[in-house]
Amino acid sequence: MLRRLYDWVLHWAETPYGTWALFLLAFAESSFFPIPPDVLLIALAIGAPQRALRFAFICSIGSVLGGCLGYIIGWQFMAAVGERIVDFYGLNAKWETIRALYTRYDAWAVGIAGFTPIPYKVFTISAGAFQIHFGVFFLASLVSRSARFFLVGGLIYRFGPTIKAFIDRYFNTLAVAFAVLLIAGFILVKQFF
Repeated sequence: MLRRLYDWVLHWAETPYGTWALFLLAFAESSFFPIPPDVLLIALAIGAPQRALRFAFICSIGSVLGGCLGYIIGWQFMAAVGERIVDFYGLNAKWETIRALYTRYDAWAVGIAGFTPIPYKVFTISAGAFQIHFGVFFLASLVSRSARFFLVGGLIYRFGPTIKAFIDRYFNTLAVAFAVLLIAGFILVKQFF
């Protein structure tokens, strides 16, 4: 089933509706849909490298707005909808761990989930359920999701289609390395300023 969804997502890159599909996919993935928008972002950007940064912008906006929907689901509709989404991804057992991450790290939990392959949708829903300050949630989402998509778009803009194999192969490693560097940078800033 996931393979069919993946192929369905990719087919939008070959239609005149690819940009709208990217926005809607990024929106849906941030609150419930299983296929990440990176798949379509890469396909669209490789097809038109000069527009890669525009696609990254569209993907970022869609993702952050979808994250806001996830927040609302957790805040107002956790029992009716949110629990089903968390259950679908098999993360019920991790719910208290996610709560502990929010209690301890607040915006960092959102930021790391927004940038790395961790299921961002679970963190958007849980942010609402745990009533994380919406401004903090929004800002962390905006920074982390934009960083993720502009990294991909920027690499394709700079290196063209030849970078696709590199991104496909090393995306998870690059995301984790970037998150570690980001955290280290903030720790250094906090220590010295």
